[in-house]
Amino acid sequence: MDQQTKTEEQIKSLQEEISLLGGENESNAKLIAVASVAVQEFSHYIDLRGKVDAENISYITPRGMGGQVKQLFVKEGDYVKKGQLLLKLDDAIMKQSLTAARQQLEGIKTQLAYAKNIYDRQNNLWQKGIGTEVQLISAKTNVEALQNQLKSAEEQVKVGAEQLNTASVYSDVDGVAETVMVKVGELFGGMGQIKIVNTGSLKVTASISESYVNKVKKGTPVLINIPDLNKNISSTISLIGQTIENTQRGFVAEAKIPSDPTLKPNQSCVVKLLDYKADKAVVIPVNTVQSDENSKYVYIMEKKADGKTIATRKTVVLGEVYGEMAEIKSGLSGGEQLITAGYQNLYEGQSVVTGTK
Repeated sequence: MDQQTKTEEQIKSLQEEISLLGGENESNAKLIAVASVAVQEFSHYIDLRGKVDAENISYITPRGMGGQVKQLFVKEGDYVKKGQLLLKLDDAIMKQSLTAARQQLEGIKTQLAYAKNIYDRQNNLWQKGIGTEVQLISAKTNVEALQNQLKSAEEQVKVGAEQLNTASVYSDVDGVAETVMVKVGELFGGMGQIKIVNTGSLKVTASISESYVNKVKKGTPVLINIPDLNKNISSTISLIGQTIENTQRGFVAEAKIPSDPTLKPNQSCVVKLLDYKADKAVVIPVNTVQSDENSKYVYIMEKKADGKTIATRKTVVLGEVYGEMAEIKSGLSGGEQLITAGYQNLYEGQSVVTGTK
């Protein structure tokens, strides 16, 4: 038996003797507060910093090489529909090219009609035994050559029309024009000049330490708090990144949230991921748990046969701790009168009384 154990036993023996001699009574009993030990649901969360983001953010770019802006039909803050015309680029050269291609096409059509007429006549004469086979083959070859030219010219017209269409720039999503960084007369062609944000579908993203990689899965419940709006949202993890970031040594997780006009992309939030849950757990305030060199313990109030109330020390084994509450794995079973105030400097068997001074 070590020295500390001997000392504790001696103290306990002295306290019992004092109690028998009436050394403590109602007047000098220590004032405390108690609360019944609860058996309830206990949840533990991983607290993370996150941000609100939009599911659909579109950076508008021209389908072609871009060009000088001739007309602009959108300004920052405008709500736009998918397929809505946003701006028109200088299309003078493209129109000229398309006009030339169409003129060439019409010329080939005229030549082909004439060549077909010649071939039909030559074929009729050949059927009557007039003319030579060489003349007939030559007429036929001329028709086939012009038919091939016609197909090529038709493709040129299609290409010209498509190039002309690239001068018209449309929105590819519904949303709000958050950024419009181009004016009439300026060149349009780089990403980021027009940004359309669709806030109808929102999500929250957070970077999670790689140490939690086995605790976070698709479908893991999350609680999302928007501090600036005092708003709480319940959701689940919808997407988990497949790579670990080199700088932060973490992976990205996403959770979808309902559309809300008060939420803005890049708005800060607190993301709480549920990584542990017990339906029936013994739960007490963590500040009531004390420690010595050998164990953790709490004090509960018990009533003696003579009606006096005393403090009784209970050794406990802690489970998870979250916020101000702790899960107790053993040492308490629920229903005990836990001393929640005045527990400092208590000793086993000390007389206690509840109430106010």
